[in-house]
Amino acid sequence: MILYRPVGTAELELIRQSNYKSFPPRLPEQPIFYPVLNQKYAEEIAKNWNVKSTSDHKGYVTQFEIDDSYYAKFQIQTVGRNYHQELWVPAEELENFNSHIVGIIKVIQEFSQK
Repeated sequence: MILYRPVGTAELELIRQSNYKSFPPRLPEQPIFYPVLNQKYAEEIAKNWNVKSTSDHKGYVTQFEIDDSYYAKFQIQTVGRNYHQELWVPAEELENFNSHIVGIIKVIQEFSQK
């Protein structure tokens, strides 16, 4: 299954440090890791949230693949419009989630405030 994750520069740097193989642990106030199911939704978050809420005003869309058998254990959550679909991965499950990433995490888009 192909998934997307909108990130800011700080999170992207941590992904780079892992050689694009894993997402960083969640902060204590972030109990859920939520990759999204489609690029359109990821773009909205990167443009409308990351660009506005990060100090460098940049947002990125990453794309990665997770093996289908593992992906199936999570329920798809719709959190707004019908295409606002996410997987809710508990923070304590993120290390295991990372071990099921197939290949590498790719940066497919960059947005910045002009």
